[in-house]
Amino acid sequence: MNAHYQPLDWLVFAAYASLIGATAWWFNRKKATTSSEYFLGGNAMPTWMVAVSVLATSQSAATFIGGPDQGYQGDLSYLATNIGAFIAAVIVAKVLIPRFYRYRVYTVYELLEQQIGPKAKRSAGLMYLFGRVFASGARLYMAAIAVAMILYGNIAASSVIMATLVLVLVSLLYTVFGGIRTVIYSDVIQCAVYTGAALCVIVSLWLAIPADFSTVIEALQNPAPGQPSKLALLKFELDFSASGVFNIWSVFTGFVLLNIAAFGLDQDMTQRVLTCKDAKSGSRAMLLSIALVIPVMLLFIIIGLLLFVFYQRPDIMAQGVASQGVGQFQGEKITVFMHYVLNEIPAGVRGLVTIGIIAAAISTLNSGLSSMASVLVQDLYKPWRQKRKPDQHDSHYVVAGRWAMLVVSLALGGMAVICYFWQQYSQMPLLKFALSVMVFSYSGLLGVYINSVFFHRGSESSVLAALVIGFVATLLMQPYVQAALLPNAWHFNLGFTWQLCLGTLLATLVCALGRPNRRSSHD
Repeated sequence: MNAHYQPLDWLVFAAYASLIGATAWWFNRKKATTSSEYFLGGNAMPTWMVAVSVLATSQSAATFIGGPDQGYQGDLSYLATNIGAFIAAVIVAKVLIPRFYRYRVYTVYELLEQQIGPKAKRSAGLMYLFGRVFASGARLYMAAIAVAMILYGNIAASSVIMATLVLVLVSLLYTVFGGIRTVIYSDVIQCAVYTGAALCVIVSLWLAIPADFSTVIEALQNPAPGQPSKLALLKFELDFSASGVFNIWSVFTGFVLLNIAAFGLDQDMTQRVLTCKDAKSGSRAMLLSIALVIPVMLLFIIIGLLLFVFYQRPDIMAQGVASQGVGQFQGEKITVFMHYVLNEIPAGVRGLVTIGIIAAAISTLNSGLSSMASVLVQDLYKPWRQKRKPDQHDSHYVVAGRWAMLVVSLALGGMAVICYFWQQYSQMPLLKFALSVMVFSYSGLLGVYINSVFFHRGSESSVLAALVIGFVATLLMQPYVQAALLPNAWHFNLGFTWQLCLGTLLATLVCALGRPNRRSSHD
């Protein structure tokens, strides 16, 4: 174990371990006995809990580690993306959630079965599973790396794999018996833990900076000669490159599409909304989650802003020269926040940060286990089973859900290990691909649902083609793919929000070429 830990840190670990053990036992006292209870919580989950769970699902250990880096290197413009999130949440609440409740679906992809056909549901479900294994596995890897750095003081393969196994095992034990109900309960607790850890980091940094509030604000408004204010919220420059993804034009286009996909087409987050008693409650939960995410996101950006003052303003810190605040850990580049945690953070707070990262990782993993298991069982296994045994008892699918969670946990753990070895021994950006793969998947899903919901277009064949075209088109716009396939003169720099817009447009046009074999009687 890392020698930097003090008795106060171990006390924090002991308290968190006790909390994990007690809540896991408490939540799983009552096992789910029906598929409705296991995958939908019996449609009896409180609205505020669902809202917190959606919030926790949208955050991850990557947010805990990378959020401060946004504040350190950038400004407050990332917060403006919540304008797009709010618009998207309203659209999802008005258009998609009522349909999900009307059809009494277990997964969002069952809507395609009602309007287009079973193959459309299966294709969308497989696209989601493909993307989620990569995306959640990569986030698990990032959390495991951070935990290994802090707990073991190294990033050797054995330490990272051990951290991965611990995170996966804890998440699996939390969710395997109670299903989505225990996931939501757990999300509330884990969200409180990592939010509390962020607050403690802010207090620690504030006490370490020998300046009053007005001096810090002045330093952030004028970070250096010729540099823009780090407190800027809205950017109006029309910039289509990667550096312009947080401008207001991107917020009203790409970020709206991104959040429609995340809140309405990604089973990972939408499953929570489906646990409410009705569509109105589900819509309220989604809108409340947007209101909650703004202050939580702000906490992590504030950490980055204070780290900027801590490392880049020696005049305030009474130091001779500015420190870079970033560096390497055993050959790996680390963020400014991890540099601070490994080198500067006081005893007690180090332990809180450690459990904060673990809590964020567990919350994300819980979500992935439950949502992926629901798609595996409801969209893939159940239709196959019903053809062979139509009178199969419902409890069978609860057991199948538990086995599906085990399979998913192994897949995510395996993906995390692959990310580790790939990053260690290859120059190819597997981790970057894995973190962005859900955005690639969203292009096709958005094109399919735009046709299905608004234009009643799309066939089982055109749905599959649209999903593939959306994914491939977005992938081809990535810099590392351009570098491999195109001459230098043809390379272009396009922000991911604009990539999503183009990919969605192509997928929408391709999907529109087909006509559904059947129409829903509900529309």
